[in-house]
Amino acid sequence: MPEIRHDPVAPTRVGLLPPGGGIDAHRHDDHQIAYAARGVLSITTDAGCWVAPGNRAVWIPAGTVHAHRAHGALELHLVGLPATDNPLALDRPTVLAVGPLLRELIVAYTRTPADRGPERARLRAVLLDQLRASPRQPLHLPTPTAPLLRAVCALLDADPADRRTLAELGRAVGAGERTLSRLFRADLGMTFPQWRTQLRLHQALVLLAEGLPVTTVAHRCGWSSASAFIDVFRRAFGHTPGGHAPR
Repeated sequence: MPEIRHDPVAPTRVGLLPPGGGIDAHRHDDHQIAYAARGVLSITTDAGCWVAPGNRAVWIPAGTVHAHRAHGALELHLVGLPATDNPLALDRPTVLAVGPLLRELIVAYTRTPADRGPERARLRAVLLDQLRASPRQPLHLPTPTAPLLRAVCALLDADPADRRTLAELGRAVGAGERTLSRLFRADLGMTFPQWRTQLRLHQALVLLAEGLPVTTVAHRCGWSSASAFIDVFRRAFGHTPGGHAPR
């Protein structure tokens, strides 16, 4: 990421970003929580991409170089925490589940960043307690470093509906299926089917935020039917994709 900006203090605030808008690569000396009350947020680092719809937030550890991008009209809530405050002891970006109470705490806390009263201190304490209880979500799409994997992943990123097998993709980039299978596990920590499913889910969130119908999203992202897509989506996010229509 070129021209990395260093903002020592991670801000606590709420802001609006238009569809396709973003915040360029930067880093803080503080931890930060990024939450989309409306729209879908993606956070990108050298290690990959994390996508968070409205019932998820992204934990960004201190010192992590990252960029934000809005999918759909984004209402972005940011909570900065000193490096000494790490309620989950996380040292890498992580997607966290956001229940109704945590959502309201984040929204309330970010709307009054200048307040220094005792009520705000109590609000912050409850927010940290809720973060400690927040389940982590396996919604990371890692970026490959091996050149052969980069070539394969680029093909699928360009067309998530590409149904070629790993062997067929391997022939397109000049690599064997076994070699690619080992690379997926060694370089990305997951199997080829797992990575492809993550890619399709990430792409689906983006398309849903842009207002595309569920059936259209299902076919563009490679599912054979809307019902198959809805089933996978529900298992990943806990609800059906219909709730991600732009508001």
